[in-house]
Amino acid sequence: MQPVKSKITKALNHGSYVETCDNSGAKLLRVMTVMGKKTVAGRTPSCGIGDLLMASVRKGAPEMRKQVVFAVLVRQRKEFRRPSGERIKFEDNAAVVLKDDKGSPKGTMIKGAVPREIAERWPMVAKLATIIV
Repeated sequence: MQPVKSKITKALNHGSYVETCDNSGAKLLRVMTVMGKKTVAGRTPSCGIGDLLMASVRKGAPEMRKQVVFAVLVRQRKEFRRPSGERIKFEDNAAVVLKDDKGSPKGTMIKGAVPREIAERWPMVAKLATIIV
């Protein structure tokens, strides 16, 4: 996993609900924790595009519900800035469910656009994406 060159604004908090954009069987995730984030005592961690999340499945297929899964945030409504100066934002917040924390996705296709920052950091997820922005 490589670092992201862009200045990613951390948009989603601990406890936020995020839709999935893959065909893994999960429909709605609740962010439990952001992996690798260290914060000041009492502050809840927040996440942005490219962050590894641990989430619980709230809606979806019966065998997926109530499970704790790893996920990667691939889209956020809050804009973030690239080194070139352009700002990117999406229509929705979306995540991709992973098999493990190594980065291999559970589903076989990703609906919608995925930013270039995900392609740099998570190449296995980028292979399934139809559009890279």
